[in-house]
Amino acid sequence: MSRVYNFSAGPSCLPEEVLKECAAEMLDYNGTGQSVMEMSHRSKAYEPIIQDAESMVRELMNVPKNYKVLFLQGGGSTQFAMVAQNLGNKTGKAAYIETGVWAKKAAQEAAKLGIDVTTIASSKDKNYSYIPRVEKITGEYDYAYICLNNTIMGTHYEYIPDSGNIPLVADISSCVLSEPLDVSKFALLFAGAQKNLAPAGVTLVIIREDLITDSPRAGTPTMLTYKTHAENDSMYNTPPCYTIYVLGKVLHWIKKNGGAEGMAKRNKEKADYLYDFLDKSDFYHATAEKGSRSLMNVPFLTKYSDYPDGDEAAAAKEKEINDKFVKSAAAAGLVNLKGHRLVGGMRASIYNAMSLDGVKALVDFMKKFAEEVR
Repeated sequence: MSRVYNFSAGPSCLPEEVLKECAAEMLDYNGTGQSVMEMSHRSKAYEPIIQDAESMVRELMNVPKNYKVLFLQGGGSTQFAMVAQNLGNKTGKAAYIETGVWAKKAAQEAAKLGIDVTTIASSKDKNYSYIPRVEKITGEYDYAYICLNNTIMGTHYEYIPDSGNIPLVADISSCVLSEPLDVSKFALLFAGAQKNLAPAGVTLVIIREDLITDSPRAGTPTMLTYKTHAENDSMYNTPPCYTIYVLGKVLHWIKKNGGAEGMAKRNKEKADYLYDFLDKSDFYHATAEKGSRSLMNVPFLTKYSDYPDGDEAAAAKEKEINDKFVKSAAAAGLVNLKGHRLVGGMRASIYNAMSLDGVKALVDFMKKFAEEVR
């Protein structure tokens, strides 16, 4: 069976070169006679793997020396709680910019843990189709929080808010290493790996050392304390060994292909190709506003989505067309294009590992499909 073009929002496609390397080493990694899946995380064989992964993160993201790089578990969603518990320990107040599902969930989790959450800006008024402009964040906040790229809504910050002395936290799960990012502008960055870095199972955290405290909020579990993991080099308990191994290989692939700058060039070319087609089409349109569009996630609708509320016949027609699109695309080797229920339509996630050929194949299919259903 030939490989498909996988447009999943996550877990997503991985570089074929990396998959082949992992397959070749599955039974015998580096002459050890065992797979990394079987390897003790305390062994001399595994130690260079996690050290190399950290070294590559630091190199590719230009991580300053006063930041810790951690490999944790629990996905980005667990970071919603860890951020609040570890950083919200002075005034107990935090500022959140609400740009979609994940930022909203993060704020809700913080509030559940007793943080006094202020939503200082939101794009809810237009179904999160744009990024609100917040030039300066001020106030007595322990931290300010943004989601840099919104997977579901297909939006992305084209600027970094100035938070002054307020520690700025960003969820970069769906855009990590898709373009250069100045780590020094943030107090903490985190990313679930399953979109641009590795299979699901490991979460990258980059945290400024002065925020690693002895006194998180009362009742914070040991495993949810950054200091626990920082002091033990991500080895307090068994880390997701194999996922970290794959992550290291993906990072070497990124370096080989020009680093963050190379990824940015690659991703802009893919996104421009798709958005240009959508903007010129009389059948499809992108849902995210210009000036806020993601390079990674591109939701789009057909002309059948434009109908008055309450028009059940039109809604049924839209569903029929969308279902047919997704099914026909899959048959053509273009999989996981179904849109999220909060946006509808379709969504193409075109992460680092997706090729320009894959995007061109999608656009060719979209042209053909539009002609068939008109």
